[in-house]
Amino acid sequence: MPDLQSVLDEIATDLKTASERGAVASYIPELAKVDPGQFGIAVLTPDGVVHSAGDANVAFSIQSISKVFTLTLALGQVGDILWNRVGREPSGNPFNSIVQLEYEHGIPRNPLINAGALVVTDVILAGYKPREAIGLILSFMRSLAGDDSIIIDVDVARSEEETGFRNRALANYMKAYDNIRHPVEMTTGVYFHQCAIAMSCRQLAVAGSFLAGQGRHPLTGNKVVSAERARRINAVMLTCGHYDGSGEFAFRVGIPGKSGVGGGILAIVPGKASIAVWSPGLNKVGNSLLGSRALERLAKAMDWSIFGP
Repeated sequence: MPDLQSVLDEIATDLKTASERGAVASYIPELAKVDPGQFGIAVLTPDGVVHSAGDANVAFSIQSISKVFTLTLALGQVGDILWNRVGREPSGNPFNSIVQLEYEHGIPRNPLINAGALVVTDVILAGYKPREAIGLILSFMRSLAGDDSIIIDVDVARSEEETGFRNRALANYMKAYDNIRHPVEMTTGVYFHQCAIAMSCRQLAVAGSFLAGQGRHPLTGNKVVSAERARRINAVMLTCGHYDGSGEFAFRVGIPGKSGVGGGILAIVPGKASIAVWSPGLNKVGNSLLGSRALERLAKAMDWSIFGP
């Protein structure tokens, strides 16, 4: 088996200077300001060691990667009743599509597209004020990462609130079907703030590691979710975690993953590794161009595809 650190160093060196880098997300003005020349990767293995390369300690906006963690929280609050309000099927449409909602009467296709994540956030809001719900999500991220310095980037949150018309449209449409139970501005406000959480690759790899450890966090030994729930969250990530590029990611990389338009990807190799990679430039379906390539190279080098070598 190749040396993991050597593999990461080689990938980071090659991709740091790659000429084709994709395009940063320009529809959120604050994300449009991010330097596309950055690349970072971190891997936490079951022995508790974090291997990293490149800009692995630079914080970035996790955006839709937050959906994995809010899904975990919501399932913890209401259990499988959640699936009455959101499906588990790949969307085949862009992450912010409203067309599918019309066909399916306000029930989002899965929890990892925007409409589904808005329902999940609405579930978390039950019994809380918006500020409390935001605090709950942030505290969960901090506890999983073992790092209380993690913050919400208020400039990104404000930028999303000022430009989030389509997300409000999605929420309003679902509200018409009684699948958003709180005032739309409350649900979308919490959603914009969860997406604006800023984390580094190192922090994110640690936070997601319970999904690689059958629900148990390798650094603390704490059981975050049951082994069955960890398997099911991983399954949704594999089939739905890259929007309408999920099939291509599964085909090329072969491990569960969740991308965000901030350029990050959280990827899970059950029993072997929790991986976070970040490069701000996106491909045409909104996933990190170089992050996807890095994960393809890493999975191949380490024989980490869940489908075999």
